[in-house]
Amino acid sequence: MTKRPNILFIMADQLAPQVLSAWGGSRVQTPHLDRLAEQGVVFENAYCNFPLCAPARFSMLSGRLPSRIGAFDNAVEFPATTPTFHHYLRLAGYRTCLAGKMHFVGPDQLHGYEERVTTDIYPADFLWSPDWRLDDESWLEWYHGMHAVLDAGPHRRSVNIAYDDEVEFEAVRWLHEHADGADDRPFALTVSFISPHDPYLAPPDWWERYRDVEIDPPRIPDIALEDRDPHSRRHWFLTGRHRDEVGESDVLRMRRAYYAVT
Repeated sequence: MTKRPNILFIMADQLAPQVLSAWGGSRVQTPHLDRLAEQGVVFENAYCNFPLCAPARFSMLSGRLPSRIGAFDNAVEFPATTPTFHHYLRLAGYRTCLAGKMHFVGPDQLHGYEERVTTDIYPADFLWSPDWRLDDESWLEWYHGMHAVLDAGPHRRSVNIAYDDEVEFEAVRWLHEHADGADDRPFALTVSFISPHDPYLAPPDWWERYRDVEIDPPRIPDIALEDRDPHSRRHWFLTGRHRDEVGESDVLRMRRAYYAVT
């Protein structure tokens, strides 16, 4: 019988493929990701099923469209009755473990994983659930406001970096313990980092790597606010763009910080 391979599934939040060398980028230094791409399989036509974190993850884990499992925002519960591919891996004899963020909402924080060696960085309860009966949308500005990126730049520490350090440490520890243990099952370990998710707060040495690197401005069509579609106009106000002035230097600073935390 052919020996079944171990599975190491690495995730990064808000990672734009076009900035990576493996996908033709030339600005960002990602030697480890580039080496993984060289030695592994690169899916050039893979598409995310949803622009928000939780629904995208639930869709990936279940193999079903967000519309089929009722996942429409980051506050929705992932039903424990929905099987994930980790349930099937366990049935196939795999030892399954999760280290890091998966944005599960609700009492089930495993969804097919046998073990979870870190907490999640986001709350598991329904704190983010909106009251759709209310007309007040002020909570949306809190959630989507520009504050998350306006402070981009060098910082000694951040919650994201501290969390990712813990994820890396616990994942490596788990791998060593599995290798030295008596469990001879193949493993499926998911290691899920939150970086480069905003806020883009980079350690000073990471920030300095891009001091002399040319930062390209984003390619965004210059469309007057009154000429935009209703959704885009609403999004402009929800993100606080009507209140917070964002200049070209701010945008370049944000992009430099994003490069640094990638």
